Amino acid sequence: MIKLWDIVNEEVRMAKQKTFLTFYGGVNEIGGNKVLLEDKKVRIFLDFGQSFTMSAEYFTGWLEPRPINGLGDYFEFNLLPKIKGVYGKEQLAFTDVPYTKPKIDAVFLSHAHVDHMGHILFLDEKIPVHCGYGTKMFIESMEKTGSVNFGEHQYNSFRTGRKIKIGHLVVEPIHVDHSISASYGFIIHTSEGPVVYTGDLRAHGPRKEMTKEFAEKAQESEPIALISEGTRMVETEQKKSYSELEVEKLSNEIVSETKKIVFVTHYGRDTDRFRTFYNVAKNNNRKIVISPKTAHLLSKLVEDKRLHLPDPMKDENILVYYKRKKTGGFLETDYYVWERKFMEKMVNYKFVHEHQSELVMNLDFYQFAELIDIKPDPGSHFIYSMSEPYSEEDIEDEVMHNWLNHFKIKFHQLHASGHMNRSQLTGLINYIKPKQIFPIHVENPKLFKAISKTVQLVKYGKKYRV
Repeated sequence: MIKLWDIVNEEVRMAKQKTFLTFYGGVNEIGGNKVLLEDKKVRIFLDFGQSFTMSAEYFTGWLEPRPINGLGDYFEFNLLPKIKGVYGKEQLAFTDVPYTKPKIDAVFLSHAHVDHMGHILFLDEKIPVHCGYGTKMFIESMEKTGSVNFGEHQYNSFRTGRKIKIGHLVVEPIHVDHSISASYGFIIHTSEGPVVYTGDLRAHGPRKEMTKEFAEKAQESEPIALISEGTRMVETEQKKSYSELEVEKLSNEIVSETKKIVFVTHYGRDTDRFRTFYNVAKNNNRKIVISPKTAHLLSKLVEDKRLHLPDPMKDENILVYYKRKKTGGFLETDYYVWERKFMEKMVNYKFVHEHQSELVMNLDFYQFAELIDIKPDPGSHFIYSMSEPYSEEDIEDEVMHNWLNHFKIKFHQLHASGHMNRSQLTGLINYIKPKQIFPIHVENPKLFKAISKTVQLVKYGKKYRV
């Protein structure tokens, strides 16, 4: 039986503590990270992502939350936490949560994957959003080429080496290797000591030295707590995962041994994977065919010389595929203004059909209808190289193979994950030696218990002392 005196002692002890963590996403699921860090009077969020697992229980396909209802549909199913001083006034209009001035000092985004930043559109625009220089460009491109508007936030961009002061709190972003450029982990210097947040990271990509640098700085800080992702913390891997170099090597073998067209699909903003297939095409005297959306993204990212990406307008190895729209005659007016910029590099289904042996073509699942027009030769190839687990729904997998079988296209699975496997993650944690471990972005958090006795399994919305 809990005694009143014990409750009083606990409240006194809580009052003396200065640093707390509350997890409003990424709990027993992959993605949806929303971590509230409070230190004295300073409150910041580490990521503010969209949950795929929770939303899939109520929304699918064309059944989506209504934008006109703001946060109303989300609150109905507890898809976002009801926290005062976080959301914009218009977003709260059709809810039972009254608007109050911001009680959050800043939001820090680790990278531009939707499960880490997708819900910033609901934030009060008075709350500053801090993100990597490249992440800001990803967000701008997503807004321009899609139907999403993340809001008129005050974006403050950073690179590795910069330290951002929020009140007395100091946040140190350090780059990591992941399946999207401009990814960061954070060391947050609190009044109780450093708290390390991994974001998402891997140790087998082309920039693994960045993850190594993050690990070294995290260890040097002697953290009192580590908030660690655990995407691949599983008993047994369900699919074979390669390094980025292996994906390039095996893809090169496929392309070099055929005179047929080779289709590839990968996560649209994975610039490392794009570079892999670009190199494969170029090495085999082929051109790579990309979508206008990818061309737009590249045209922005090429401004960042550190990414070493080709300019789609200047590179002779890049062609841009235009599908039929409106009139079906490939008129300039058939396309959005942002698409027209790349029309001088335009190819269509007729060109692709007539030059199959000269091309590597990026074709994602939702563009498969183009195969009807392209009419690929039997025995053509399709390399499936997706990095994200939520993109592999069973029904989509079945439909994909129905299409490939119909056109007699050979399927190849070449996957390079954006995350550390169980062994690598165990090594990272043992190297950093944090005093506490909070596993998130993981479906099997109990597996962390095998690493350390200091693991704290988190519950949604519960406040933890650090």
